[in-house]
Amino acid sequence: MSESTSHLYAIKTSMGQEKKVMNLLEAKLRAGGQNIQAVLAVEDLRGYVVIEALDSSDVYHAVDGVRHVRQQLRGELEFSEIEGYLIKKSAVSTLTVDGTVEITGGPFKGMKATITRIDQEKEEATVILLDAMYQLPVTVDANYLKVASG
Repeated sequence: MSESTSHLYAIKTSMGQEKKVMNLLEAKLRAGGQNIQAVLAVEDLRGYVVIEALDSSDVYHAVDGVRHVRQQLRGELEFSEIEGYLIKKSAVSTLTVDGTVEITGGPFKGMKATITRIDQEKEEATVILLDAMYQLPVTVDANYLKVASG
């Protein structure tokens, strides 16, 4: 028996209905009779749902009659085409020393600060608060830092 490999296909949906389409497809898959391996709605990929299946006819049968599905795109998707949407960037990758950030959580929420040091391994940054009376270095989880806009 030969091992068959699955392929990625995109279906176009109504804007803002990607999660609903994904949930409808998952319910249809649980009911059985569909040859689909996975259904994926990516937040940054608006208007599309990605389906993993053995071939395009399986996708066609799975989406047939599902509300908010507009069309199935011709051809396969390469993994490299959606990889950027799937891999979460490290929070510290967007930070730079001497950059200005806004703190989005914790006791200093809402304050602006300047980064003095970045610890890549711990995903932390040491900052100096701009609104504070003293230059007190504070170490903050990088997930609580947002690069301040101009």
